[in-house]
Amino acid sequence: MSEACNVVVTDFLRDEMEPERRILGDLAQVTAMGAIDEKELVGHVEQADALIVYHEIIITRATIERLEHCRLIVRGGVGVDNVDREFARARGITVANVPDYGSEEVADMALAMMMTLVRGVHVMNSRLRASVGPWSYQQVVPLARLRGSVLGVIGLGRIGTAMVLRGKSLGMDVVFYDPYKPDGYDKSLGIRRVETLDELLAQSMVVTLHCPATEETHHMLDAAAIAKMPRGSYLINTARGAIVDTAAVPEAIASGHLYGAALDVLEHEPPAADDPLLAIWRDPSHPAHHRLIVTPHAAFYSEQGLMDIRQKTSEACRRAILGLPLRNVVN
Repeated sequence: MSEACNVVVTDFLRDEMEPERRILGDLAQVTAMGAIDEKELVGHVEQADALIVYHEIIITRATIERLEHCRLIVRGGVGVDNVDREFARARGITVANVPDYGSEEVADMALAMMMTLVRGVHVMNSRLRASVGPWSYQQVVPLARLRGSVLGVIGLGRIGTAMVLRGKSLGMDVVFYDPYKPDGYDKSLGIRRVETLDELLAQSMVVTLHCPATEETHHMLDAAAIAKMPRGSYLINTARGAIVDTAAVPEAIASGHLYGAALDVLEHEPPAADDPLLAIWRDPSHPAHHRLIVTPHAAFYSEQGLMDIRQKTSEACRRAILGLPLRNVVN
């Protein structure tokens, strides 16, 4: 059976695949494609028994219909918006994800971004390094106290809940919006629930996103939504880039409506060299330059977290090859 089975890791990983081979080596050959475009998979995935897909590539119908006997497509992460789940289901291919990896890392990243913005660390460091303004706290006047301020969490899944707990530990007044959560989470976590997104936006000094990318959430935070946030508030996105209309962010910062934004995810990754947001981010003369943080979809990462996801995706493939019940099925 080991000679007949193949597992293809489509993207992101470009090393010797030691964790995958350790778990799958007696059952399957493991191939790392390191692709950045779906077209690179042609001729390499047709005989795969399972695909491991990360976030640098999209798996569309074009690829799925070429899979001759694939049993599983497992997403190395939580979001599955880059896999055509419905067509995979129509072809009898299970799609699964790894919902329990990296919750601590992503929540820690959102927390770090929040603290860096709200305490003015990024602004002071950026401006002083560029020799802009006085060597003084006046660089960030006015700053609001974190304790007692409102933290708005959009999406109360595993990561959103982890962020709620971090905000509560700092003495923040935590409110969440998630229309898909049944009643009771607010009481069990000691936080407040709102029924509409507008209600959350209107009161939150910090808005942090922890929801999936869907048609419903596409550009959920656009110029009109950001305008509903209090003046001097902050926006953090460690979820999916398409949830925020990034074209609206620089102007909101330049006008002073947003005091800062931190984006770990962008709508197109990697971004084009001429991406307007990155041009502003790199331009010291733009008013948003010192108040905008951009990181390369790295919130999930720690050595331990990356090993968790590699082991869990490999174990999912092993179960599929052996015909065992599959976990975390999303289609």
